[in-house]
Amino acid sequence: MAKGPTPSVFIDGEAGTTGLQIRDRLAHFPGIALRSIPDDRRKDPEAKRALMAEVDLVVLCLPDAAAKESAAMAAGLGADAPKLIDASTAHRVDPDWVYGFPELNAVQAAAVAGAMRVSNPGCYPTGGIALIRPLVEAGLLPADYPITVNAVSGYSGGGKQMIAEFEPNRTAAPFFLYGLNLEHKHVPEMQLYSALSRRPIFVPSVGDFAQGMLVSVPLHLDLLNGKPSPADLEACLRSAYAGSGWVRVETADPKARLAPEELNGSNFLELRVFGNATQGQAVLVAKLDNLGKGASGAAVQNIGLMLGVDVTAALPLAA
Repeated sequence: MAKGPTPSVFIDGEAGTTGLQIRDRLAHFPGIALRSIPDDRRKDPEAKRALMAEVDLVVLCLPDAAAKESAAMAAGLGADAPKLIDASTAHRVDPDWVYGFPELNAVQAAAVAGAMRVSNPGCYPTGGIALIRPLVEAGLLPADYPITVNAVSGYSGGGKQMIAEFEPNRTAAPFFLYGLNLEHKHVPEMQLYSALSRRPIFVPSVGDFAQGMLVSVPLHLDLLNGKPSPADLEACLRSAYAGSGWVRVETADPKARLAPEELNGSNFLELRVFGNATQGQAVLVAKLDNLGKGASGAAVQNIGLMLGVDVTAALPLAA
């Protein structure tokens, strides 16, 4: 039951990249009331604690350590504790938090709707998990397959520090790989929710564009169970996401040039299977807005589920 006539939300860290976009999506949405701490009290823990006790849901758009502190503060409110969505990586693989990818399986949306604490997915894992998990669950992709995930993101994914390297005058290289110690913080999340028993190799990169993302997974078809064709893989994905409002499987055009910015401003996630049956190879590709379905759009989607509010109008259908 809402604490007021309209369900209320406090974005803890609303000045950050993800927080700003969540606020933008909800600012003119009548079904949810946004609450904020006055500017002169933003660093006052008592002001934060008091507001947390008044609202129905808090979104944590904070660094990991700060997110853990805010989550503990909320838990300490007892019966007045709000529901939480954590957009950091602090609780992504915590079994006490529900993973906020409603399309993960047939029951995940209901799990999110009934949860008190939800971890918002990372942008890269959203693409990787969406491509891999249905194939593992269908028995086509062995759980111990040596998966490699390659991805490119707009620089907004790196937050204020990386944005400053590109705007207004670029000081960073126009394209670069990073995370080359193979310890990127998204790997545990990607492995767990893809249902993989073998740790995947993940190589992220950044390009000279603000937002947008492509995630690709190459596969050798003869190493898959039953030696499926590219068409079989596509059919599996189509079946997994049939009826999904935000995840869609598109027919792959082998002559296409996929651009990472094509879904910017929307909450859609597009999946494609490119393959060459003669050569026995396939490449799975996910396209999304790293600040949309990869962050703030996913958070708004989860807010709607947790508060029982239809937030479709707050999720742009651009692209």
